[in-house]
Amino acid sequence: MNGLDGKRVVVCAGAGGVGKTTIAAAVALGLAARGARVAVVTIDPAKRLANALGLRALENDPERVDAERLAGHGIEIAGELWAMTLDPKRTFDELIARLAPDERSRDDVLGNRIYEQLSGAVAGSQEYTAMAKLYELHRDGGFDVIVLDTPPSRNALDFLDAPDRLTGFLEGKALRAFLAPTGLAAKLVGRGTSVVLAALKRVTGVELLEDLSTFFGSLAGLLAGFRERAEGVKALLADPSTTFLIVASPEQEPVQEAIFFAEQLRVAGLPFGGLIVNRAHAPVRGEVPGGLPDDLVLRVRRAAAELDALADRDAAAIQYLSTELVIDDAVVVPHLPDDVHDVDGLVAIQRHLFRSD
Repeated sequence: MNGLDGKRVVVCAGAGGVGKTTIAAAVALGLAARGARVAVVTIDPAKRLANALGLRALENDPERVDAERLAGHGIEIAGELWAMTLDPKRTFDELIARLAPDERSRDDVLGNRIYEQLSGAVAGSQEYTAMAKLYELHRDGGFDVIVLDTPPSRNALDFLDAPDRLTGFLEGKALRAFLAPTGLAAKLVGRGTSVVLAALKRVTGVELLEDLSTFFGSLAGLLAGFRERAEGVKALLADPSTTFLIVASPEQEPVQEAIFFAEQLRVAGLPFGGLIVNRAHAPVRGEVPGGLPDDLVLRVRRAAAELDALADRDAAAIQYLSTELVIDDAVVVPHLPDDVHDVDGLVAIQRHLFRSD
């Protein structure tokens, strides 16, 4: 994967269930082997993958992988490999803390019950928090390369438009009415507040409107920071030092989503760096060894024919993808017997990705 030379951000994108997390980890491993200081940001990795890297659990901040953990597995790490998994709620809380103008404003927001509900909903949108963590790590400048494993999504725009969608929500008419109330809103937060609060207290037992007023008042000081982040993320994604790797598998749905995502990248003017087709079947097309019982020969031949049919299907899918994306150098990772759950499996994937190194 020579197309990664000089890149500082590598975004692995594609449908769910195609092995993006494993591919992202293997890309980071290969770049670290080349001598780079690399951080891989994973989304919901299997616990076995963390264990394979010698980490009890991946946390919300990068943790260095001990190079000794990889020794004896056919790969030498000339640089550094760091890994983390995204904690959406914690990432959003940290963003609020960074953007708050002072400690009081920070505490007013983080301790507010309205924020607890809103942040849970926003943090549930992993697209935005993945972008926020990417921006933070890049701005801090502690790594040569950041490899981002994106959340699974049926719509590429959910990921690419996440910063604008959140900013648009925070600047929407409903919220502006509370930030600068007029008319009915002014009456509610003005002289009519005590009456409404008394009614709400009787029904709900919480001081809802007071929470709303405090939250939206504190939020006003953060909007400029959200706008700046959104612009910063968009600039980073479009920067020549960023590249998008589309990860697919040969099945119909991932193939179509890969084509759709590539088109969205083209329309948005974002850099497409290559196609990785994971879990492709290889043909067997060999003679059955002699000396086997007839019934076993039949079963072996039947199994081989099925594998060859799968391999032909996968080859056609890869050719179709390559034609649609106008490329002739798709990276193909074969279907492995087991899920990648140890260092050897990760190294095997890395070798296919960086086979020309």
